[in-house]
Amino acid sequence: MSLLSLKSVRTDIGQYAVLHDVSFEVPEGGVFVLLGRNGAGKTTTLRSIMGLWTPSPGSITFRGQDITAMHTADIARLGIAYVPENMGIFGTLTVDENLVLATATGRIDPDRLKWVHGLFPALETFRDKQAWSLSGGQKQMLSVARAIIEPRDLILIDEPTKGLAPSIVDAMAEAFREIAETSTILLVEQNFGFAKKLGRDMAVIDDGRVVHAGSMAEFAADRALQDRLLSLSM
Repeated sequence: MSLLSLKSVRTDIGQYAVLHDVSFEVPEGGVFVLLGRNGAGKTTTLRSIMGLWTPSPGSITFRGQDITAMHTADIARLGIAYVPENMGIFGTLTVDENLVLATATGRIDPDRLKWVHGLFPALETFRDKQAWSLSGGQKQMLSVARAIIEPRDLILIDEPTKGLAPSIVDAMAEAFREIAETSTILLVEQNFGFAKKLGRDMAVIDDGRVVHAGSMAEFAADRALQDRLLSLSM
């Protein structure tokens, strides 16, 4: 059984149909990458999974349970976390306060915090600083850290490398590899070099529909298919 399954998902935003017929399966473990041109529907797919927008028709199941019409808070309690493109951190709170706020109980497990600090050492160095004062890369680290400060089965991450320096992107890749050892990551990413290093499975969305799905290794080896589906220089 797949960890996450989308079947014939359609999502309308106002009078516009953004997703027309999205179907794909995310197996448990590793990194699943969702690719596509700007405006293809990738972010809308993540927001639909998280219950921020409700698909109709279509279905979304997580560990065999239908979550299509569930509230976002209830979906989160099932073990799904979401890292939005805008990061979603609280600028006037400290790094530590942001992490505490992301827990269910208001208490952070010390061993878990030590692990998170190992992935992102800057968050330990600047733990008492307000989040607004962090660099762009450090804010992205904090956003991911909030999603993993408690164990999660599935983490949805939207464009984590956007605008980041290459050294920060490399550090993020190493962190994602370790996170994916215990959680499944569904990653939306425009940086194909970053995506192909991490992804085991993938799907391409175009105009609100999945137009290709399969192995990342096979897709990364097919330059003509990349150019046809993404219209990007790889």
